[in-house]
Order: sequence, then structure tokens, then C-alpha cells
Amino acid sequence: MKRLGVGFIGSGFITRFHIQSWQAVRDADILGIWSPNRAHAEAAAALARALHVGEARVFDSIEAMVADPAIHAIWICGPNHKRIENLEAIVDTLARGKGELIGVACEKPLARNVAEARRMVELVKQAGLLHGYLEDQLFTPAIRRGREIIWKRGAALTGRPYLARAAEEHSGPHAPWFWFGHLQGGGVLNDMMCHSVEVARFLLTEPGASRQSIRPVKVTAQIASLKWSRPEYAAWLREHMDARLDFERHPVEDFARATIEFVDEAGRTLIAETTTSWSYVGPGLRLSAELLGPEYSLQVNSLDSGARLFFSRRVQGEAGEDLVEKQNAEQGWMPLVGNEAAEYGYEWENRYFVRCFLEGRQPEEDFQAGLEVVELLMTAYMSAEQERTLPWKPEGLETFVPAVAQGSWQPVLR
Repeated sequence: MKRLGVGFIGSGFITRFHIQSWQAVRDADILGIWSPNRAHAEAAAALARALHVGEARVFDSIEAMVADPAIHAIWICGPNHKRIENLEAIVDTLARGKGELIGVACEKPLARNVAEARRMVELVKQAGLLHGYLEDQLFTPAIRRGREIIWKRGAALTGRPYLARAAEEHSGPHAPWFWFGHLQGGGVLNDMMCHSVEVARFLLTEPGASRQSIRPVKVTAQIASLKWSRPEYAAWLREHMDARLDFERHPVEDFARATIEFVDEAGRTLIAETTTSWSYVGPGLRLSAELLGPEYSLQVNSLDSGARLFFSRRVQGEAGEDLVEKQNAEQGWMPLVGNEAAEYGYEWENRYFVRCFLEGRQPEEDFQAGLEVVELLMTAYMSAEQERTLPWKPEGLETFVPAVAQGSWQPVLR
């Protein structure tokens, strides 16, 4: 096979980022879009055609898209609560002898809890498909290149790195379903710490070594509602997101942090510090990471873009996101991220998974990796709820559902 025909489940914010990134992807075409919102699907397909990344057309169902012989791989980019349903539709279609799929890739997080994540792994193995976990931040050029050089020079001469920090912070999601704990699986911890946990683990793992070369031993976490449960902001959510949102009585966390202690193959302690927030107010989305070792360090910050714009008070217009994702201002000095699809890792990510699928090679970042991330996230929720450090793996992890996802969590008032 010389070219990969790709279909997308979902037509929202993340799908559009993938479509934009496809301008840097070779040997693959976006040929299909399915979404429960037909108008959104038409718009996404039109964007793909306008960018000349494939003659995308809208399908009436997932089953019809899978059955089309021109479609060889599916990217699952719909909401978290539809993950299993979407994958079941793919697997059932293939079981009926329809379709010629090679692989499937799924956006983060793989699922809302461990039980669901295990089901995703079971389904994809049942279908005999190659599978990839779409964790774009692992493919950020600065992270990839920085890790390579740190390990090749600093670690080779003075010893392995021992401390990784990773954070993702912005002012809150665009789509209403993210704010419902039962749909999303939690709050900001489930939504965004999946990135930070995997980036930190990636940085601490020696290039070429297996994921099991470092193993978690302890998890300590904290969650809080710092901003969005305040009356004025809870009212804003009801007005602008969904009238059913009641963050004064049933909030989800908008801040989370976790410390994960690992050990390497020699028994040495490694620390991952992760922080994530929907209550960060700044120029826009801020992705940051650090890696520290005996005689070296690495620092990455997405807002250190090298370009800035200044608009005076007289420049007034509609709010937008033309400078940076989750942009929070239209005046003053503001960073400009020239190519967000590249800087956030989507280009490199999609080139990697396309190449793996075309070559019939199982990606290293697969559904099993996604399951491991979910296990760490759920342990962090357990730690936060119990207000104590938990050993790895804690009892009850397989059936655990966070209080935030159940709608029973309340911020601590002292």
C-alpha cells in the first residue's frame, strides 16, 4: 500500500487541529468524516478539501465509513463518553466482514476510568488492528529534540535524569461536555494531566529502553476548584456553556497536581511532578516541561514562541484565537505561536502513526500506553480523595470511578 486513507470520528476542535497538521503528513489522505452533528462534519470535510489534504466526504454512519474500501485507518476524536461506543461500531463492522482497516488511533485520554480503558484494549485486540494512542505532546519538536540531546550528552557523561516536571494550563475548555464530570470522566485532571503524566514519564525514560524500564511506586495528588465554582463564574458557565451546569453544587476540579515516584532498573528514585489547570489566566494555553539531572537541565515553554505582537487600546474587535489557543486578551504584548499544529506535536504525531500503519508496524505509543496513563490518573484521583500518598497499584483501582465523575465531589471548605 502506498497511501493511507484515513477517516475521522468527530469533527470538533481536536479534529480540526489534526486536519491542519495533515499539511505536513505524507502518504496519507483524509477521506472521511463522521460526526453526530452533520453540519460540523460538513465543515470539517470542507476544511480538509480546502487544505488539499484529501477529498474528504461526510459519512452517514461509522459503519459506512469503516466499510468503505478506501478507508484504511480511523482516528477516534469524539467525546470521552463515546469512546467505547465508537470503537464497538468499528469492531462490529469488521466482524461482519466489511471494511479493510489496518489500524485505529484514539485521542487522549483513552477512557474515563480503568475499566473502560481495559475494554478499549480488549476491543482493539479482538479486531486484530494496529493501534495508536494519540498523545500529541510526546511529539512536540522541542520535547523530542531536547530529550534526545539531554540523554546523548548530559546523561551519557554525568548520569541519568532524576526529576521531570510537566504542566498544561489554560482558562478552560470550549465544548460544554468537558465540564460535565460524568461525560468527561472527571475535571481537569482527567482532561489534561494525561498529557503531563506521559510527557514526564517519556522524559525520564532512556531513549530505546522499554516503558517498563521505569516503574511507578507511589502517587500523591491534590485537586481543587479554585475559580469556576465561585458564584459569578458558575453563572457564566450556565449562560455560556450549558444551563444544566451547576458548579456551585456539583463542580469538577479546575486545578490538579500529582507527584509520581518511579524507580529505574537500578532501584534509583525518579520523580515526576505534574500540574494542570483550567483556572490559569495568561496569554493562552501554556505547555511547560523541565528535565533535571546531575549536571544539566532542559526547559520548554510553549509561550516562549519568539514572536510577539502589541495592540494598543484603540485596536478593538471581536475576541478570537488567532495568536494562540485559548487566547485570553486582544490588546497589549501577546505571544504569537506561528504553527500551533507543529509546536503542539500534531504534525510529528500524525506522520509517525501514518508511517507505522503503512509499514504494518505496531506503534510504541499504543492503547496499552493509554491504559497505563489512565491507571496513573485514577490513582491520582484516589490519592486526592483520601488525602494521602498511595502505593502502586492501589486496591480497587480496576473498579474505581472518581467522586468528580459521580457528581458527589465537593471542594474542601475550611
